[in-house]
Amino acid sequence: MTTLAEFTLVFISGLITALATGLGALPYFFKDEVSDRWTVGLWGLASGIMISASVFGLVLEGLAEGTIFQVLTGGFLGGVLVFIADKVIHRFNYEPEELPKADFTKLVLILGILTVHSFPEGVAIGVSFADLNLAAGIDFLGFTVPVLAVFMTIAISIHNIPEGLAISIPIKRLGLSKYSMVWWAVFSSLPQPIGAVIAYYFVTLARAFLPYGFGFAAGAMSVLVVHHLIPEGLEEGEDLEGGGKKEMATGLVVGFLSMLPLVLF
Repeated sequence: MTTLAEFTLVFISGLITALATGLGALPYFFKDEVSDRWTVGLWGLASGIMISASVFGLVLEGLAEGTIFQVLTGGFLGGVLVFIADKVIHRFNYEPEELPKADFTKLVLILGILTVHSFPEGVAIGVSFADLNLAAGIDFLGFTVPVLAVFMTIAISIHNIPEGLAISIPIKRLGLSKYSMVWWAVFSSLPQPIGAVIAYYFVTLARAFLPYGFGFAAGAMSVLVVHHLIPEGLEEGEDLEGGGKKEMATGLVVGFLSMLPLVLF
């Protein structure tokens, strides 16, 4: 039976990734501008990390739990959900500068948008905890935490930093305080711990669906990278030589390779 302590641990893991989004605002505590070159590189780094986490973390774990058909089916459903949600969201999208002056109704709409955007990451965290206390892992506060859960928490935390930077840019242009940038950056990822708990509960309740869950998270994150992260990064690098492709590629390779030691050793 799933305990409150387990839910709390999963929630805290998701909360860590949400708080990491606030780190995206920290450069503005020390300088007025962040170069486009560094911004594109960060988007590339996040993309590489997410791809590495999807392939070597979620997909391989899914194949260990079930068949390739189950994983691919879950991956297809996850990818389709993110793609459709992204299309729908663009009809009701918001600009970050609207956040501080939003009324209650607007904030509810914004929270709904952010929930859809953060859902794949929250699901990935929750699913990665499926073997909590059930298999070998890292001993932590009386829990045996799966290595995959540590891997996903680190990967998504790093991924959230450029997200926080992207949100902070328009907030800064409004002349709001640096702490406002941190708050709204963290706010944008608060659905992640909630999604993590929901996903964890589901996979512990019905472990037969675990391979689908791993595939779903991998597919959702992969489409998120291709459809959102990489285009966002290249848009930031439009004024750079080569349109920022070199910086994006470098970030991708570094991000992809940086996660391998966590799963191969």
